[in-house]
Amino acid sequence: MTVSSVKRDLLEHLGDVVKLKYSLGRNKYEEYEAKIKELYNNVFLVDTSLGIKSFTYIDVITKVIKIDY
Repeated sequence: MTVSSVKRDLLEHLGDVVKLKYSLGRNKYEEYEAKIKELYNNVFLVDTSLGIKSFTYIDVITKVIKIDY
């Protein structure tokens, strides 16, 4: 998995509602139902019920967040 492959996957689902599972460490997670809003060079934005959150593509590669399309 590379940054470009993560960008490509997210670009295919731009505007779609996805499920995000964000690892807080020590087996603690936050789960969001979010809409993929915008893609930038190093980060992407998702719109959740709590507001807009940003994540890096590296977060996906290192499995800090898991995205279910």
